[in-house]
Amino acid sequence: MLKFLIEKEFKQIFRNPYLLRLIIVMPFMVLLVLPLAANFEVKNINLSIIDNNHSPYSERLIHKISSSGYFKITDVSSSYEKALYSIEQDVADIILEIPSQFEQELVKEKSSNLLISANSVNGTKGGLGSVYLAGIVSDFSNEIREEWIQSSNRITTPSFTIVQQYRYNPHLEYPIYMVPALVVMLLTQICGFLPALNIVAEKEKGTIEQMNVTPVKKFTLILSKLIPYWVIGFAVLTICFGVAFLFYGLFPLGNLSTIYLFASIYVLAISGLGLVVSNYANTIQQAMFMMFFFVMTMIFLSGLYTPVNSMPDWAQFISRFSPLKYFIQVMRLVYLKGSSLTELLPKFFALIGFAIFFNAWAVLSYRKSK
Repeated sequence: MLKFLIEKEFKQIFRNPYLLRLIIVMPFMVLLVLPLAANFEVKNINLSIIDNNHSPYSERLIHKISSSGYFKITDVSSSYEKALYSIEQDVADIILEIPSQFEQELVKEKSSNLLISANSVNGTKGGLGSVYLAGIVSDFSNEIREEWIQSSNRITTPSFTIVQQYRYNPHLEYPIYMVPALVVMLLTQICGFLPALNIVAEKEKGTIEQMNVTPVKKFTLILSKLIPYWVIGFAVLTICFGVAFLFYGLFPLGNLSTIYLFASIYVLAISGLGLVVSNYANTIQQAMFMMFFFVMTMIFLSGLYTPVNSMPDWAQFISRFSPLKYFIQVMRLVYLKGSSLTELLPKFFALIGFAIFFNAWAVLSYRKSK
């Protein structure tokens, strides 16, 4: 009986050309566009310069800022009031004012003050831009200090330099961090939304009533609807691996079988959630809105865009009930760090718990007349 039910589900899927296009095209579009668009690294910050000194040191500082790759000098003003006008006109994001005695103070007093004013309407851009600019100024100060020490006849004091080495993502490329998480989001959308629409669509067509009067057990019926999306999940995951390798040169440092093992459990869990929603919804519109609510909540609490550790305590507690969070952590750890199954056992058991819970709920909540 299960064989024929699975065959029926696959025939329904293949009869819908839209679903096949969605399964194939969506991974390409999401992995090609979102890793580049959903980038939280702030660049191309518009900078307004007020150079009251016009000395070699001030020109050198301005050149260092413009060549950093983070700032674009879009305005050069003669006064602070004119620079503020450029902020109001959205021409500049940050103002840097160099005092008139900048070089003289550096040479005589060994220090000088600079003014950095940031437009914090966009808090992320204003905050990070100020930090970037302060870091460049600090680096410039260290260069000047080293030149003075080398040019003096005094005995130089011992010093040390810090060379930063970044593990697992040496060049701090944001797409490398985002691609594994976006694969999880794709599986969630395809293997969550499609099952959520399955039973509802049969309710609207009236075909579910024919199934209800058959001797098919509820468990068998739910299982027949899970297996096709389980297979689809593997197909989508394989396509994502190919896209990540071809366009980003990204291949898991860990074992592929570890990812497939976790993906098989995760797809069962999220498909089970979709079937639970489908059991309670009476129309496709209801199922879409209910599933959208759950998926969006899980995405924002999963650590996809912002680290879970930076969330408030209450949000961190709620995130424990998001299966998306555990699988995203697994994907990033296996992809970037090469973690093995033994290191991921807590997440493995958590996903098994979600899969059992949602699928048991789906079986119990399905209303069958016989």
